[in-house]
Amino acid sequence: MLLLKCQLKRAPLQKVLCTFCAMMGKLQSKLKHGTYKYRPDGIIEERIQTKAFQEYSPAHVDTVSTVAALNSDLCVSGGKDKTVVAYNWKTGNVVKRFKGHEREITKVACIPKSNQFFSASRDRMVMMWDLHGSSQPRQQLSGHAMVVTGLAVGPDLSQLCTGSRDNTLLLWDVGTGQCVERASVSRNVVTHLCWVPREPYILQTSEDKTIRLWDSRGLQVAHMFPTKQHIQTYCEVSVDGHKCISCSSGFGGEGCEATLWDLRQTRNRICEYKGHFQTVASCVFLPRALAVMPVIATSSHDSKVKIWNQDTGACLFTLSLDGSGPLTSLAVGDTTSLLCASFNRGIHLLRVDHRRGLELQEVAAF
Repeated sequence: MLLLKCQLKRAPLQKVLCTFCAMMGKLQSKLKHGTYKYRPDGIIEERIQTKAFQEYSPAHVDTVSTVAALNSDLCVSGGKDKTVVAYNWKTGNVVKRFKGHEREITKVACIPKSNQFFSASRDRMVMMWDLHGSSQPRQQLSGHAMVVTGLAVGPDLSQLCTGSRDNTLLLWDVGTGQCVERASVSRNVVTHLCWVPREPYILQTSEDKTIRLWDSRGLQVAHMFPTKQHIQTYCEVSVDGHKCISCSSGFGGEGCEATLWDLRQTRNRICEYKGHFQTVASCVFLPRALAVMPVIATSSHDSKVKIWNQDTGACLFTLSLDGSGPLTSLAVGDTTSLLCASFNRGIHLLRVDHRRGLELQEVAAF
């Protein structure tokens, strides 16, 4: 700052601004990330990631709220700039921008093995888009009275379930765009929805601290898991449909956990994953090809991404994305990559490295 003041006294403003930007560019290029690897003997190894990562052209001009993988090359994302973006994260290029929402995008959900996807917004609308179609939505679904906070596409791709802060779930016919079922539960402020693979069931988390399993045939509650101590922010179902994970809000390490549940017979809690210090915003099952044991990943408002042993609850690795602010969304990109949306620094491309065990590195940001 002393150097900058001296320059202000004897240099034109434009030159000083250029010098300041250059200084900031150097600082950014030297940004380091703290990582923590957990050894079997209980010793925590702290490492600093100094390997340079690529800064791609940004997908958004403001906070990114949600990201999902469309295929092994492309992702779709949305945020406060009210734009849905299709992005090739392997080349670092924007493929297409979709505009139609009037307020922040809250969720995106992709239709498997297709070029179509849905977006939800604070404008209470749900829109369906086609990557190879026009920049206008194929469908606009209106039925909620408040911000839409949940999207789940059915296994046969013919149905879409949406949830909202209005305590309501709606079931839509994707082909006609018509609402075919409606259900409402008092105080059930929906935070996320996830459809169970090959089943008629929909998993839902809520601000009332519960996880509900809905039967789409009539849209009735089929099961309620034991109530947690904190708001449940997100849920994910394993590929085989046998297990699910949910994550909790919290602060200072109170709450801030992810929980593994049995979806088959007992529907009991199997394991908990504790180690974050702020709200856990997202959780995903990682592909089995990544490790010899089943693993999951979580992202949190504490700017950290953690990898966990699914069976034991042990934290295997922590990547701290310093300067990113709260991490808002996490998605599996391909068999070795994760996409992590953040409040301050767009979307981070993370890669699992097997050379020194199970490690996570940031390789690009956009």
